[in-house]
Amino acid sequence: MNSYRQAPEPGRIEARGVSIRLGQGRDAFEAVQTLDFAIAPGEFVCILGPSGCGKSTLLGALAGHLTPSSGRLEVDGQVVQGPSPQRGMVFQHHTLLPWRSVLDNVAFGLKMQGVGKAERQRRAQEMLQRVGLGDFAERWPSQLSGGMQQRAEIARVLINRPHLLLMDEPFGALDAQTRSRMQELLLEIWSGIRTTVVFVTHDIDEALFLADRILVMSPRPGRFIEDLPLSFPRPRRASLLTSPEFTHLKRHCLALLRHEEGRELPRLTPLGLPGSDHPPLRIAL
Repeated sequence: MNSYRQAPEPGRIEARGVSIRLGQGRDAFEAVQTLDFAIAPGEFVCILGPSGCGKSTLLGALAGHLTPSSGRLEVDGQVVQGPSPQRGMVFQHHTLLPWRSVLDNVAFGLKMQGVGKAERQRRAQEMLQRVGLGDFAERWPSQLSGGMQQRAEIARVLINRPHLLLMDEPFGALDAQTRSRMQELLLEIWSGIRTTVVFVTHDIDEALFLADRILVMSPRPGRFIEDLPLSFPRPRRASLLTSPEFTHLKRHCLALLRHEEGRELPRLTPLGLPGSDHPPLRIAL
């Protein structure tokens, strides 16, 4: 009798003792130090930390652009060795080619894979519809607003159907209103594709609104000082940002970001207990 074993879901990350050094010779320094963590397939994880703590460095290692100086970093059981289309990267500033239309930019990855013109344009148009840019396929990137450029950038990455979506403060250059809309759009897209997302930010509200879990980093050399699971129900709405539960967790994250080396780490006090200003935590499911 043949036994059937289902293949594991893609997008699993495991890191054991990962440290990353940057620079050469006397200018070398340790950017991140002895990181141990795991991220499950389909999970949305935010890495939160102060500027210069090594968040983007870690993301670069996951993308395959940097090699750890020690430890082991794996995606789907394989050591990360160089970039791969299965690990898509979205930066703060778009990387769209200015001499190509929006449609051709989104379809470019498929072209590099040898997909025929008609098929890649069909799939690119579908992806543009998903991100709300179906009517802008023939525009040039320079004709789009900042938020629209980032939508096109996300579409350009997702059309390759990556197992892992890496996002390095992708909405950091946008105004507050556009940023909020982009966060909601990202969650809407992610709910449909459920790829694993690792999202770097130094914005507490953004991390709390987006993530299943927040990994909080210390100042350089970056270490994880908190692994904070979030139980806010999905889909999430802007009203979440003013809830007592959200405010309570925001205060805790702010205390973690202000934590000084050598002091005891702040502890998360449940709502309704001493040290809290609100009634007991109740999150409706």
